[in-house]
Amino acid sequence: MTNRPVRVRFAPSPTGPLHMGGVRTALYNYLFARQHGGAFLLRIEDTDSHRFVPGAEEYIIESLRWCGIEVDEGVGVGGPHAPYRQSERREIYLQYAEQLVRDGWAYYAFDTPQELEAIRKEYESRGETFAYNYAVRTRLATSLALPEAEVQARIARGDQWTIRFRMPENETIEMEDMIRGHVTVNSSTLDDKVLYKSADQLPTYHLANIVDDYLMEITHVIRGEEWLPSLPLHVMLYRAFGWTERMPQFAHLPLLLKPTGGGKLSKRDGDKLGFPVFPLQWKPQDGGEGARGYREDGYFPEAFVNLLALLGWNPGNDHSEILSMEELIQLFSLEKVSKSGARFDPEKAKWFNAQYLHRKSNEELAALFLPVLAERGHGDVPVEKVERIMGLVKERATFITDLWELSRYFFEAPETYDPKAIAKFWKDDNPEHLQNLRHQLEVVEEFTAPMLEARAHEWIEANGLPMGKVMNTLRLALVGASTGANLFDIAELIGRPEFLRRIERAHEVLG
Repeated sequence: MTNRPVRVRFAPSPTGPLHMGGVRTALYNYLFARQHGGAFLLRIEDTDSHRFVPGAEEYIIESLRWCGIEVDEGVGVGGPHAPYRQSERREIYLQYAEQLVRDGWAYYAFDTPQELEAIRKEYESRGETFAYNYAVRTRLATSLALPEAEVQARIARGDQWTIRFRMPENETIEMEDMIRGHVTVNSSTLDDKVLYKSADQLPTYHLANIVDDYLMEITHVIRGEEWLPSLPLHVMLYRAFGWTERMPQFAHLPLLLKPTGGGKLSKRDGDKLGFPVFPLQWKPQDGGEGARGYREDGYFPEAFVNLLALLGWNPGNDHSEILSMEELIQLFSLEKVSKSGARFDPEKAKWFNAQYLHRKSNEELAALFLPVLAERGHGDVPVEKVERIMGLVKERATFITDLWELSRYFFEAPETYDPKAIAKFWKDDNPEHLQNLRHQLEVVEEFTAPMLEARAHEWIEANGLPMGKVMNTLRLALVGASTGANLFDIAELIGRPEFLRRIERAHEVLG
């Protein structure tokens, strides 16, 4: 662990909706920062102007806000290292790219895309693969091969150029990853990456990333596994700039895998299997294809965060799977993050949401359910009644939207009756027994669940009747099916007049 105050960053590109894998990266950074009393930064890496998607930045900010991931510094918040959009920092990067050229760590390349494509095809025709590296850089149109005067002349007349990193030949690059341990790579296997392009006067990800992390005093870079191949270049850039003492520690997170386990989780997987892969619903401004979101599908943000945290990290067997943000902050450690990919299970995601729903108080659920009731034309139901109903039905719900079908019979009499329940219970003497039970219950002085249940049991047992058959016949009349909450809670909550009406209607409809 560095002795400097912990500073981490989440640095997404605004190229579309934020994938849940990106949210997990932001979450792990946030947990790490909070655990160590550090700062969490949001930086927007929008140097690739061709892939910029309108609305994506706002989507990223809203996604983090919904998840409860608080930004200490960065886009939308500000801070001492502003601006935090790379497109607004463009004048910074060229000076660093030119510094690398002066120090011999980079060079100008004047190859056009067409020329490079022709060279690639030439190599392919010989059965070889072209790599822009130590073997070819002195034989192409670069400042390593051209006279200095010609290099300056080309730049002065406006020829397009790039600045490429000069990767050393046959050198062992040693790196430490907080998750994967010691990593070594031979530099001869790497190509000379482009760092800056004159065409749009913007750096590539590699240069901007390193310069910004250094200037923003980032101490730990926690990012996805897909950036692991870039680590050797980034380590070499820190060396080239003379910044090795301020180089952050790196941690590369495992991929989120398809439910089948093979390959990275994608929107296509979600579309195919019927679950979202984005935190919020995405509606592109150009009218293109949108995407579902966990928020709009009815997930609680704390459930979404909980399930994401456990995709690739495990606090150990001594802890529950249900962990609040505060508990996650306390328990999180990069040492317990897995090296292998984490398979996403959409059914487990539903389980998490159900657990959070079941743990909510009846008052909380009533507040969430009241708008649903109002939409159904029952906006005048007393909140105390709704709270009690929530307590009776919530254990069978996964989403707030489930609560209507689970509790509908408390607000509306059944219009139809389940054929299977009819065949099973509305036969023999059961309808007659129900009518007799009705007469017993309609005169109960206190129309409460305990009084009704006591009277019903007393009468059924005194007459030697089968308890299950009589009770299920009553349930069919009240609910229209053989499912539902405790019968006598239903009776008390719908009230005496409605209780009697439903029994009479069942006799009228079913005979």
